[in-house]
Amino acid sequence: MLGKRLRQARLMAGLTQKQVVTHLAQLGVSLTKAGLSKYERGGSSPGATLILKLAQVFGIRSDYFLKEPSVCIQWLAFRKFTSLGKRRQERIQAMAAEIVERQVWLQEKLFPRVKITAPRAHKARTLEDAEKAAAMLRKEWKLDNMPLESITKTMEDRGCIVVTCFNNEGDFHGLSGKANDRYLVSVISGAASEDRRRFSLAHELGHLVMDCKGVSVKEQESLANRFAAAFIVPPAIARQELGEHRRSLSFQELGILKRKHGLSMQAWMRRAFDLGIINEGHFRTLCIQFSTKGWRKEEPVEFVGQESPTRFRQMTLRALAEGIVTPEEAEQFCPGCAQEMEGPPKKKPTLYLSAAEVMKLPKQDRDRILAEATIQAEKEYRAGSTLTDFDAFGDEEFYNAHD
Repeated sequence: MLGKRLRQARLMAGLTQKQVVTHLAQLGVSLTKAGLSKYERGGSSPGATLILKLAQVFGIRSDYFLKEPSVCIQWLAFRKFTSLGKRRQERIQAMAAEIVERQVWLQEKLFPRVKITAPRAHKARTLEDAEKAAAMLRKEWKLDNMPLESITKTMEDRGCIVVTCFNNEGDFHGLSGKANDRYLVSVISGAASEDRRRFSLAHELGHLVMDCKGVSVKEQESLANRFAAAFIVPPAIARQELGEHRRSLSFQELGILKRKHGLSMQAWMRRAFDLGIINEGHFRTLCIQFSTKGWRKEEPVEFVGQESPTRFRQMTLRALAEGIVTPEEAEQFCPGCAQEMEGPPKKKPTLYLSAAEVMKLPKQDRDRILAEATIQAEKEYRAGSTLTDFDAFGDEEFYNAHD
């Protein structure tokens, strides 16, 4: 257990074993790379002093190493460019695993009676199978054929875990897996546009709910792409928007549909071709025109969506409000959560500044404060009885009271 925690903490910090040894040496601790490797493999256990120093190097609390992992994740698909090196791949997986573990813990603490079950995997060998799998999941989740406002919220509301990884280098697209064989996990790049993130989520969902045994990796990607397009825009909706058969499509029309359904213009072109609404010749013409205009990487129409996960933060804030976690633990889970509960720092009311503090202010501010104080004093005089009760006495009664 300790060895797994050590390795996960190192990967989350983005450090190699050699770099950890170097950082420890700067802290006055002598450890070899072979010794660290032995600890990570579980061959031996580090002492308390070394654990404290390792926590300092990784920027975490030392008790992290003593908590037994409660989640087992089986990663199924990793979409990336070859430029994404092994070390960064491992870091993304480690950081995602940490968030998944915390979210599962919160889910089972806050909703102990809610049993999460993963959707049944549908056998998929052909593109038609992918279409059917998307239709069956929509039916199982009771989504009908309506446009999906947010795929993230649709997934989170049904027990899925969505993690956003902010990798600005553009070499990571998506990662999918299952936690404890019950929770579907989708990790997507936060650097992508809203429509790309939306498609990536649906793509990773396809990997999770389709059984593609015996299918090559390349074919699995094609099946997941077809699933994603069908999940976002079912055939009936595509034909309702475009018609059964078309000679041509306009880019202005595709832009409107992108804003409405959150499917990119290029994906709409492909969707129309896949469903036989346009022929191959017109599809190729549209692709050439799109490339000529320089729209392949950045389309002329932007989709504004809501594809940022909120479930984890919401559960953390609830657990903090109910005393299930401490403010320190909440900060570990979601940095900034404790501050959200406390609200913005309160400023000292200007009416309660000391005379010395007022005199240090510019004349314009001093005049404003004095005017506010005058108005406040008048309100207190009129509303309070302390300053007006003496008016109830006549002069004779007032003087007699002091005889």
